[in-house]
Amino acid sequence: MRLAKGGLIDRDRQLGFRFDGHGYTGMEGDTLASALLANGLRTVARSFKYHRPRGILTAGSEEPNALVTLGRGAGQEPNARATTVELHQGLDARSQNAWPSVGFDVMEVNDWLSPFLGAGFYYKTFMGPARIWERVFEPVIRRAAGLGQLSKEVADLRFDKAFAFCDLLVIGAGPTGLMAAWTAAEAGADVILADEDFLPGGRLNAERAGVGGQSGAGWAADIAARLSAMPNVRVMTRTTVTGVYDQGTFGALQRHAPGARMQETFWRIVAKRSVLAAGATERPVALANNDRPGVMMAGAVRSYLNRFAVAPGKTAVVFGASDEVMRTAADLRDAGVHLAAVVDARPVTGGQDMPLRSGAVVERVLGREVEGVVIRHADGREERVQADLLALSGGWNPTLHLTCHLNGRPVWRDDVAAFVPAPEAVPGMTATGACNGDLTTAACLAAGRAAGQAAAESLGLTGALPDLPEADGADAGAMPLWVVPGKGRKWVDFQNDVTVKDIAQAARENFRSVEHMKRYTTQGMATDQGRMGNVTALSVLADATGRSIPGTGTTTFRPPFAPIHIAALGAGGQGKGFAPERFTASHAVTLSMGAPLIEAGLWYRPSYYPRAGETTWRQSCDREVGMVRTRVGVCDVSTLGKIDVQGPDAAAFLDFVYTNTMSTLPVGKVRYGLMLREDGHVMDDGTCARIGETQFVVTTTTAAAGLVMKQMEFAAQVLRPDLDVRMISVTEQWAQTAVAGPEARALLNEVLDEPMADGAWPFMSCGAVSVGGIPARLFRISFSGEHAYEIAVPARYGESLFRQLVAKAEARGGGAYGMEALNVLRVEKGLLTHAELDGRTTAYDLNLQGMMSKKKDFVGRAAAQRDGLLDPDRPRLVGIRPVGAVKQLTAGAFLFEPDAEKTRPNAQGTVSSVAYSPTLGHFVGLALLKEGPERHGDTVRMVDHLRGIETLCEVCDPVFFDPEGGRVRG
Repeated sequence: MRLAKGGLIDRDRQLGFRFDGHGYTGMEGDTLASALLANGLRTVARSFKYHRPRGILTAGSEEPNALVTLGRGAGQEPNARATTVELHQGLDARSQNAWPSVGFDVMEVNDWLSPFLGAGFYYKTFMGPARIWERVFEPVIRRAAGLGQLSKEVADLRFDKAFAFCDLLVIGAGPTGLMAAWTAAEAGADVILADEDFLPGGRLNAERAGVGGQSGAGWAADIAARLSAMPNVRVMTRTTVTGVYDQGTFGALQRHAPGARMQETFWRIVAKRSVLAAGATERPVALANNDRPGVMMAGAVRSYLNRFAVAPGKTAVVFGASDEVMRTAADLRDAGVHLAAVVDARPVTGGQDMPLRSGAVVERVLGREVEGVVIRHADGREERVQADLLALSGGWNPTLHLTCHLNGRPVWRDDVAAFVPAPEAVPGMTATGACNGDLTTAACLAAGRAAGQAAAESLGLTGALPDLPEADGADAGAMPLWVVPGKGRKWVDFQNDVTVKDIAQAARENFRSVEHMKRYTTQGMATDQGRMGNVTALSVLADATGRSIPGTGTTTFRPPFAPIHIAALGAGGQGKGFAPERFTASHAVTLSMGAPLIEAGLWYRPSYYPRAGETTWRQSCDREVGMVRTRVGVCDVSTLGKIDVQGPDAAAFLDFVYTNTMSTLPVGKVRYGLMLREDGHVMDDGTCARIGETQFVVTTTTAAAGLVMKQMEFAAQVLRPDLDVRMISVTEQWAQTAVAGPEARALLNEVLDEPMADGAWPFMSCGAVSVGGIPARLFRISFSGEHAYEIAVPARYGESLFRQLVAKAEARGGGAYGMEALNVLRVEKGLLTHAELDGRTTAYDLNLQGMMSKKKDFVGRAAAQRDGLLDPDRPRLVGIRPVGAVKQLTAGAFLFEPDAEKTRPNAQGTVSSVAYSPTLGHFVGLALLKEGPERHGDTVRMVDHLRGIETLCEVCDPVFFDPEGGRVRG
């Protein structure tokens, strides 16, 4: 079926490929669809519900029928449109939704059962009984669901994500888009031109009409080459803009050329202005058996003839109600295809050299694959004509989907019998050309130039306007043609097997809303998303309900416009990219010391540092706690979230996000702070250090660093946009090391360029220091209850400083300590982590209500005052210690009255944290107990049902060690 000449293919480069296990050849520049047609293949797929044979219907991304699976094994890709798959050497594709083959499919029995499988049959049939549903219906339905199949194996495929910024994004590289991009670029705008095809030009590549004294395809190639050579233009072929989002942000999926190591890249493009030049989609006519292989859109027929040099049939019938009929017939005739009939539903004259049937319609298609058609003339006479190709044209639907992604609703235009985008549906976007109802080449070129000029002027740019080339400006004289009356099933949605009868039935059963009809019939679902049959379906529903088409309304178009691989959206998220490993600057030192690692947030931190002779973690942990209490310990705390907050209103902003006041904090001081969520529950605690008048450094817990950053950004952008403040996470920029213990000051003085004097650097102070000439920050804070500091240096110096501090600590009888010892130290002091800040606790629960200022507003203040959050019966923070024969405590256990039955309704609270304290010689724990602070001295029973442990405990103050705080302040 390959034509001897013509087309935009490279005849010198033949490509071998396989389809359904058989070998074929195509040419460079083919799509899989054009190559299949060139090899005479007509049935290439099966429909979803009835498994009816399906052929290639279109030549673009709107294709509902020719869905194939590419490749085999782990990397196979289902549901690829054959019309958009670039042919390449070694391509292996196969049909899907058919068994054992696409030619003979056992499930075609569904087509014989179609009278019982009409619209909504599943809602009426599979109602029960429940046992039959679970054992029979559901398994069968699940096996039948879906079209293609994934391999369920891990594939070695590469996907990427990228970001781009521009003055103008032009979506579509047809005549409108090329002209818009050229005009704006000549004015000096930074332009991105994105098109889903691998060859710019759009419909110009499919038509024989000339532009500017040369072929349309030649003009498009020249302009695309000119744009590619301009430094302020990026031409992105194979790139589908899939979604429109707030503030000029667009999602775009770029497919890479065959053979590239990278499969796809998902782009986030931010544009100051945009031009939508996405063209229009030709719609079919609903007539009996219009889904048979060999039925094709008239515009697609011209694409295969003129771009790919392929004749989709040997004998053709062309049917429609516009000048598209004669244009397609002329192209077929000139390509050597026999014209059996040219059927125009309009009462036209002329075309004496054509077998014209004026004022007639094609009533139905004959054959399993097209073998002929039945033509009904205006006088009612029927005529049978033999043919293997039916070219249909029911009009054009503007491709306006992207204008609806921000809740824009299209408007109806009677002159084009179609919906067009609403003005200003997307801020900063101009919809123009065929997607706005301009259906001639001349009108598209003029509209594109005007849109490019307007976009440039809105950006303050001006330049010489390109000359408008001469082009076809003749209107097609289209007459709306939706459904041909007559017997037989008339298909509206080819992919989902929805017929005119199904839509009418939905209306009869009171599914009169277009959204209800869509879901009841499955019209426009799956990969099609209504691009082919939506408006035809609306016309049928309108007729069935006695409404107009605009009165019937449209379904809601949502992103993505085209299917996207999840791997492209989540590029970089495979394997460790899904759960990244984050290592501290001291990671290599930690490993060299034999410390086992544990996950803390996204970080890997040392659990403990074993020494010779220590056989259990407890031995190492007890030693590390002891050296912090008696000598000095060193711990890498770089994983704490660190947020730099700056701006004239930084202090006021921190007052708003913290429950306590930060604006009164002097420069060089640190204050403990508490943050609430908007619902009044505690989000996180941390410290706030004032580095300068307008600069603060906020620290968060390791686990909540991301949450706090998100909360602060939300507060700045949404809750208090009036404040002039900026923030950035600097967690990775600073390596921070805690030095704790009685000899902490002496140890630090060995490394500081200017040693600290006695009495200097009081508790909760901060400031700049230097180590070996390297600027650093020093904070006098403690998470251990000991005299302690945290010193921060740029991350690249973190390993060296940690190594030196550990060596000097070991010389003093101390050393490094890990997370186990850190937990013991903080439990002894009653300090909190997310074991207590679990998302369900309030400041009142944690005995921190005094930190909630009554003099200012803050996030969560109103919600925190609700009666339920101040109920005295709420579990509140206490300490517990064992007083019975059993001395063990376990986290997560329940607390009961000593003699109460150990059932859930009798639970008085839960244990949040426990630790064995070598300092005190017994277990200590933190718990949340009903009326906790009023019950100090009471006895409760701890019950761990899972481990079978029961312990009598005394309720006490949560601060077990040095309650006066003399050591931390000394």
